[in-house]
Amino acid sequence: MYCSAISRTWSLLLLLLLSVPSTITCCYTSIFSFGDSLTDTGNLNFMYPPANPNCLVPPYGETYFQHPNGRCSNGRLVIDFIAEYLGLPYVKPYMGFKNGVVGRENMKHGVNFAVAGATALEGDADASTKYTIAVQLGWFKDMLPSIYTSPSSCKKVFQSSLFIVGPIGGNDYPYPSSGIIPLEEFNTYSSRIVSTITSVIKELLDLNVTTVLVPGSFPYGCNPYVLTLYETKDEEKYDQAGCLIWFNEFFENYNEMLQTEINRLRELYPHTNIIYADYFNSVLQLYRSPQQFGFGENILKVCCGSGGSYNYNVSAMCGSSGVISCDDPSKYVGWDGYHLTEAAYRWIAKGILHGPYTTPKFTTSCIKSVTSADSNINPMK
Repeated sequence: MYCSAISRTWSLLLLLLLSVPSTITCCYTSIFSFGDSLTDTGNLNFMYPPANPNCLVPPYGETYFQHPNGRCSNGRLVIDFIAEYLGLPYVKPYMGFKNGVVGRENMKHGVNFAVAGATALEGDADASTKYTIAVQLGWFKDMLPSIYTSPSSCKKVFQSSLFIVGPIGGNDYPYPSSGIIPLEEFNTYSSRIVSTITSVIKELLDLNVTTVLVPGSFPYGCNPYVLTLYETKDEEKYDQAGCLIWFNEFFENYNEMLQTEINRLRELYPHTNIIYADYFNSVLQLYRSPQQFGFGENILKVCCGSGGSYNYNVSAMCGSSGVISCDDPSKYVGWDGYHLTEAAYRWIAKGILHGPYTTPKFTTSCIKSVTSADSNINPMK
């Protein structure tokens, strides 16, 4: 039975954790993650009604798992590749533990609290999920007393764990079907989202967590859903890759806000390792130089969809009856108009762990090479 986070036992554990000095590990034994469909490894399976029901039917999961498993892609996500590269099993979904589908012995390798459709803010966007990042943090706190029996065991796990907070926030923004969103309105949302994410990170650091990876936003101006929604014949609205300039500028502003707050947290917690992951530029490079990364032509078209300039139609989305996926998803960056392919996620993970897309650089002796890490680690199928 799960203990209450406000129980006397947990309160004492909390106080003891706060009093223990932090050290940063060079090898990670577990991963704890919070976020939305970009990170959800199966919590969606247990949500009724699910925010992204199409992710639960074929052809989702077809490339690696051979069947849908709650991931909103054709295969593995960034978090899966990070786990592989660190020599860890895939991070199991919290709801799998809660519903008895996944054995508690798997918790020693971490838990994934991310839920497809999740938001950073409460009740603002037209989202069909109630599982905000604050709710996910609550699950994490409620779980701790039931699996860590002493402050020393909790401290040991926290100091050898990688915590991933995000990406999250993409579901919070309003996307009107006509006209450009006013910058002031967009920045207001961004400021509130960043504040919420910062608050969650701070709570984790106050628990003596030592390493937090914080991904920035994707370049959503390259997203086929957005490109279809705001399609125009005005060529000046697009960059060299065909992405919407004005829309990407919104998320560049967001990423700058997030990095400013991360820098502030680094000053407040000098003995911790807060890593910013530049998802924006790691994805943008795939659109700008697709052949360099093994992708094909018509890079903005999605693999699984139907019709339109980008093979995306909101009335016939991936997972809908009669909609099929492309023959070779590895040649595509976009999977369904919202989410990316396994091939794209692999490059993002590589850029984080081996490349230039983190600040500070992600350093650990435990990272495997891309080829050796691409092994058949047995996931929860």
